[in-house]
Amino acid sequence: MGGCSALQVVNSVSKIYTAEVKENIAFGAHPKLKYDLYLPNNANKEFNHTPVVVFFYGGSWNRGDKSEYEFVGRRLASMGYITAVPNYRLYPEVQYPDFLEDGAQSIAHLKKELQKPEYKNLNPSQQYVLMGHSAGAYNAAMLALDPRWLNAAGLEHQTSVQGLIGLAGAYNIYPIKDTDVQPVFNHPDYPPKSQPIDYAGSRNVPALLLAPQSDTLVSIERNTNALHQALQSAGNQSKVESIEGTDHITLIGTLSPLLFFKGSTTKPIDQFMRELHQKNNLSASNPEQG
Repeated sequence: MGGCSALQVVNSVSKIYTAEVKENIAFGAHPKLKYDLYLPNNANKEFNHTPVVVFFYGGSWNRGDKSEYEFVGRRLASMGYITAVPNYRLYPEVQYPDFLEDGAQSIAHLKKELQKPEYKNLNPSQQYVLMGHSAGAYNAAMLALDPRWLNAAGLEHQTSVQGLIGLAGAYNIYPIKDTDVQPVFNHPDYPPKSQPIDYAGSRNVPALLLAPQSDTLVSIERNTNALHQALQSAGNQSKVESIEGTDHITLIGTLSPLLFFKGSTTKPIDQFMRELHQKNNLSASNPEQG
């Protein structure tokens, strides 16, 4: 799963999950700033609005490309969700917080893109679920929990974010031991309030935090469990689920058909998305409680 050749195999097999794919939609002047969009073949009639997921890939903020995660986009689209997989600039070209600004810009552009008449039949949701793996889960969590980034991109945070899904996320990584990651956050002079756990009490964004059974790269206790506890302590909705038989890498791989023998990430994701839909329906029918 770690190498490009393995990802090529995973992506090739993932074509069993049918979706309409729109590649390389530019959202900035930099040549890397593009996203791929995966659309369900038909609107899911169970949802009043087709859910929208924005997925950020991992790679220690110094490697990775959206093209490697076709299997994620296709799988989520096959489940009935419009899915965007954006690129973001990487170290050494940039450091924190530039990749967060890129992520916010991709969401702002997607908002405009999905207003086009060609998407009318899908009736896209106006609130998005932000999702990521590893370093990408950090990006998703920061954008979901800290309103500064989306607000700076011209969006109203509260009406733009519906939920957070993190897989093996890096939410509380200081002090950084990984020498590849240290310069991304200007080690040892870390920027203040630059970790998702710093914002656990600031936004009531429902969160689903998926953890592998074991993780030698990102501590489950210091990251997933600590963020979950902080969110719950602040009265926010958070759920942790451990996926049997997985490690840091194979956790995201369970979205491909190749790792069908591992525990399922799609089941808790689907349940979470349905709970968000039901919550929105209740808020719409009882606006004074929403």
